[in-house]
Amino acid sequence: MNEQLDTLLSETRRFPPPPAFAARAAATETLYHAGRDPQKFWEEQARSLDWMSPWTEVLVWKPPHARWFTGGKLNAAANCLDRHLAGYRKNKPAIIWEGEPGDQRVLTYAELAREVGRCANALKSLGIRRHDRVAIYLPMIPEAAIAMLACARIGAVHSVVFGGFSAESLRDRINDAQAVAVITADGGYRRGQLLPLKRFADEAIAETPSIKHCIVVRRGREAAVSLQGDRDHWWHELLERASPNCEAEAMDAEDLLFILYTSGTTGKPKGIVHTTGGYLTQVAATTRYVFDLRDDDVFWCTADVGWVTGHSYVVYGPLANGATVVMYEGAPDWPERDRFWSIVGRYGVTILYTAPTAIRAFMKWGTAHPARHDLSTLRLLGTVGEPINPEAWIWYREQIGGGRCPIVDTWWQTETGGIMITPLPGVTTTKPGSATVPFPGISAELVDASGRALERGGGFLTLTEPWPGMLRTIYGDDERYQQTYWSRFPGRYFAGDGAKLDDEGYWWILGRVDDVLNVAGHRIGTMEVESALVDHPSVAEAAVVGKTHELKGQALAAFVTLKEGKQISPSLKDDLKEHVVRKIGAIARPDDIIFSADLPKTRSGKIMRRLLKDIAEGRALGDTTTLADPAVVNRLKEMYEDKES
Repeated sequence: MNEQLDTLLSETRRFPPPPAFAARAAATETLYHAGRDPQKFWEEQARSLDWMSPWTEVLVWKPPHARWFTGGKLNAAANCLDRHLAGYRKNKPAIIWEGEPGDQRVLTYAELAREVGRCANALKSLGIRRHDRVAIYLPMIPEAAIAMLACARIGAVHSVVFGGFSAESLRDRINDAQAVAVITADGGYRRGQLLPLKRFADEAIAETPSIKHCIVVRRGREAAVSLQGDRDHWWHELLERASPNCEAEAMDAEDLLFILYTSGTTGKPKGIVHTTGGYLTQVAATTRYVFDLRDDDVFWCTADVGWVTGHSYVVYGPLANGATVVMYEGAPDWPERDRFWSIVGRYGVTILYTAPTAIRAFMKWGTAHPARHDLSTLRLLGTVGEPINPEAWIWYREQIGGGRCPIVDTWWQTETGGIMITPLPGVTTTKPGSATVPFPGISAELVDASGRALERGGGFLTLTEPWPGMLRTIYGDDERYQQTYWSRFPGRYFAGDGAKLDDEGYWWILGRVDDVLNVAGHRIGTMEVESALVDHPSVAEAAVVGKTHELKGQALAAFVTLKEGKQISPSLKDDLKEHVVRKIGAIARPDDIIFSADLPKTRSGKIMRRLLKDIAEGRALGDTTTLADPAVVNRLKEMYEDKES
């Protein structure tokens, strides 16, 4: 086994579940035993939902197409709202919302149900019906969740487009789905600025002939908005005229619930199709068990609803379980770098689910910011979106969780719908940087390039059996669905992630195989090199990409930000290279290290490694419209070109 292959597998730190936590945990070891019969397990989980008609068959599997709970009928909005209204949850907070300027709203389950009913009736008054597609282009405000649930209530299919996307991106998604309406806002706050979402929507609608209506939420009263004829409607005016009582449509388990677009490696974005019964079953079960959800929890998933994490673990999963959910509109460091921790302290957040990118930023900013706030209500921490390096995991545990909170490091994708590989916090011993083992009822297998199953070492992460929340197809392009996910390893689902298995059967996710490089015949995960760099006492954050090398095939380029107070010195670059050699091996030595005050990130905090690769390869920069600060990538490009010259 090559030295670099063993780097992550040599992690020796172990964290068993705290005994007091395990004693009360929702999940026990018996859940793993139940998961050995996946169909029976998922059928049992489905029974926790309210069904209008029972299913006749649990699974019909004709690879690569699955149908779950055939014949069963239910409604996602009714499961998130109606069934909580008969008892005490009626007056329980469903959504606690805070806007970036500091404005606040609390919606109880009864209040949320009334707003959803009004919105559903308003949509119906515009002629929107079952199976129509509705684009939602909103900031992170309660109306985003209300609009999603209203669509689900009447059987319309929602397609949420992240509010940070450009007019062109919105246009393309509307046209692909042939949406008949778009729900947007006059603006949305980000770092003290009001982004003109309605103006962007107008630009998109000019080239989207299927759009008949545009509904506008009044978010920032200072935003200049032009309403056009019979097409545009103020949200508040529509809802004022609408009844709060709207009967929920009985939807077939396989009826579309939503389309969510995700970028492909080439070509146009893929419209990932998720249906109602299987998706809701999986997100409800994983919310309950992965996050050990209790009735008095205050659950904060920091994702935007424009991404699948926001769909599954801000809206559908938590609300189906009757949870209290925190929503926050703005940036984690606005107006100060302690904004997240002030929210945790103010609302008594008990479960925090956020991205490794955010955690590494918090590390860079130092411990003084969380130390100013009472984080003692936290009892469980989670990570999502990308692999987390062990040192960030440890920092999160110690500085945010006070050493007492289990961490659930979760692997899943837009395509999987819900969490697939994760610890069960009352059962699983965790290792920093490892997503541990598959959730009960999930069948994952590591394979080599020829599709041969591996029991240890590095390879490709595949799924061998269907699961309820799986994508059903790519909207309007089933051939692309089959080619993208099922052709590389026939009979197996593969969406492009590399992974490693250690001797105990724990999974270590390496990220996209595009980020698993072949350097002089050796496979090196960029995440491993990033972890090694961040392990250096001077480094706050690092992003590593591959670039073409005429001798090695590929070489490594590292973009590094330093911790506050640390200075760039002539020897630091060489020191970092040697540090990587010590951590991984000489083959992983970066050819280039570029220091920067910041890295190019989306507004949701994800590092845009694609743009860094463009810089390293000397290519023209791709789309930068989703960046929080486009100037960052331009500065980096200039620095890299200066280095090359």
